[in-house]
Parts: sequence; C-alpha cells; structure tokens
Amino acid sequence: MQMRKVLSFLSVAVVSLMATAAFAEGGEAGAVVDVGWRALGAGLAIGLAAFGCGIGQGTAVNGALTGIARNPGAGSKIFTQMILGLALIESLAIYGLIVALLVMP
Repeated sequence: MQMRKVLSFLSVAVVSLMATAAFAEGGEAGAVVDVGWRALGAGLAIGLAAFGCGIGQGTAVNGALTGIARNPGAGSKIFTQMILGLALIESLAIYGLIVALLVMP
C-alpha cells in the first residue's frame, strides 16, 4: 500500500515536470530547462543506484551474518564471499556515479 502511494507521487511529479518542459519557450529558456533535466537525471541516477546498493548490501550482510551465526566454523569462508559480493554490489553504485557525471554538461 505504501509503495503504491510512493509510485503514484513519483509518477505525478514526473508528469508535472514533463509538462513544464513541453510548454517552455525555445531559445535560451530551452537551454536552462535542458540543464534542469540533466541535473534531475543525474540525481536520479546516483540516488537510485545508492538506494538499490544499500538494500542489496544490507540483504547480503544479513544473510552472511545469519549463516555465520548458524555455522561459526564456516565464518571465514562466508566472510570472504560476503566481501566479494559487497564489492560487486558497490560497483553498481560506481556505475551510477559515472552515468551521473556523464549526463551533466
């Protein structure tokens, strides 16, 4: 229920922002709107990447700690695999940062 409200709010926000760009006048005003859209895209790229990576890392650490709690003898193997997984998850946030830097002029 809560997710539906968030998605509804985001869809209304995106539609209202698109209406502003659609009715904007050409020339210099168009360049300002273009920079605004680029900034919005860059912010969404890094924000969503960080959000997704945070959830993924939390889930990975939760699973690793649960596994270590159930079998303490396998702690070193689980820890090594967890660090490798966290590095791969963090690379997605770095990709989001690269996209955000490329989008901005």
